[in-house]
Amino acid sequence: MDWIDLHSLEQLDEINTLSQHQAVVIFKHSTRCSISHMAKSRLEREPAPSNIPFYYLDLIQHRPISQSIAEKYDVHHESPQILIIKNGVCIYDQSHNGITMADTKEQIQ
Repeated sequence: MDWIDLHSLEQLDEINTLSQHQAVVIFKHSTRCSISHMAKSRLEREPAPSNIPFYYLDLIQHRPISQSIAEKYDVHHESPQILIIKNGVCIYDQSHNGITMADTKEQIQ
């Protein structure tokens, strides 16, 4: 998995721009949560679509970005959480044990 580290609010504008042409995935991860570690591991065990950017947010380290994501995409903050952004809108979000690469791939197509 080639994660793109999400570490600045400016990157949310970059994500919106990219999402005008393709789906973009954001994975919000809590480094203090065992469920979040399991969800991340589950994602990393399966191949990700090679043409889709996967952003990784350490929400413990970057809580303001996590809060901005919740506001910008009108989603309830959860951890762990995966979001798919298309045309500047969150078209899919899932949390906890519902996070799988198979479901993510299905929603992208």
